[in-house]
Amino acid sequence: MDIFQKCHDFRDADVVKEAGLYPYFRTIASAQDPVVTMDGREVVMLGSNNYLGLTNHPEVKEAAREAIAKYGTGCAGSRFLNGTLDIHVQLEERLAAFMHKPAAVTFSTGFQVNLGVISCLVERGDVVYLDKMDHACIIDGARLGFGAVVKFDHNDMDDLERRLQMRDPKKGALIVVDGVFSMEGDIINLPRLTSLASQYGCRLMVDDAHGIGVLGENGRGTAEHFGLEEQVDLIMGTFSKSLASVGGFVAGEERVINWIKHRARSLIFSAAPPPASVASVLKAIEIIEREPERRQRLWDNTRFMAAGLKGLGFDTGDSDTPVIPVMVRDDQLAFVMAKRLQEEGVFVNPVIAPAVPPGEAILRTSYMATHTREHLERALQAFAKVGREVGLIP
Repeated sequence: MDIFQKCHDFRDADVVKEAGLYPYFRTIASAQDPVVTMDGREVVMLGSNNYLGLTNHPEVKEAAREAIAKYGTGCAGSRFLNGTLDIHVQLEERLAAFMHKPAAVTFSTGFQVNLGVISCLVERGDVVYLDKMDHACIIDGARLGFGAVVKFDHNDMDDLERRLQMRDPKKGALIVVDGVFSMEGDIINLPRLTSLASQYGCRLMVDDAHGIGVLGENGRGTAEHFGLEEQVDLIMGTFSKSLASVGGFVAGEERVINWIKHRARSLIFSAAPPPASVASVLKAIEIIEREPERRQRLWDNTRFMAAGLKGLGFDTGDSDTPVIPVMVRDDQLAFVMAKRLQEEGVFVNPVIAPAVPPGEAILRTSYMATHTREHLERALQAFAKVGREVGLIP
């Protein structure tokens, strides 16, 4: 049996391509701004995680240029050995202070944070509890650990409690959830979750990739949003959303971060984040702190689009954030609508299983502080036209 045979037999993508509906790996020829260039045309971008509009900010780009001039383009090794620069240490101290945690450590990608942190904490005999809609990197991090994995129904604290009631209190337990769920756009029920974690003696980790910069009075994310920062043991974040770069971090108590620095394989055996990325994050944090009005504009745009889409008759699920899904449910229809919307000048992401449950396909839309009302009105006009064409709205 040739191990490559499954590759030659794989036809799912070919079928969609042959139908002219393939929606992935689309090429963009400009920055991740509210309007991007695709095939020589301007398209309103409703598919980016650039929530605060900082990825093309002049100060962020200048910080990256200065870092390259000083440090070069890469670190030529892992943080563990030769790859730790003073700018890495500076960023970790800055992140810890920003997140109101004693310590933080950075990774080369957000995905690697969850792979490394969860797998090194959940050892043989331990148990990790996951929301069934947790991001893939949380699932994979749990798989890499040697502990037991228990999943509970999405954002269902009663189901979680039933499962916690069956746990052996002699075994270590970690609950890992998204703060903001990346496809559904809803927020974890953190007040009930922290209460359960305390009651049943579990540690709690929140992946706040889509919450940092977006939620909370100061942009510190889901825990700040609920006033529960002291009740969350570990907060994970990425740099590829509001923080305008690439990479990730985890923040928590100093001894736990020290363990992670010496046990997380995805940290120890990966090259360090490049200087330009690190400098970009430092500048992004500075802008987030001094310009809270960006977050206000983001929420103004979010409320406008949520009301507009619902007013047209679309089902937007339980979203409470700038991630607003349009429920389509049929995979083929999601592909058709994504193509037609792009033809009408609007970029959206069609999402099918396994990123959502089978039969629950969506069009994932997300918003930026830098979208103008004109951009959003244009998008609503396109949604109205395409939605009526396919019979999704009256």
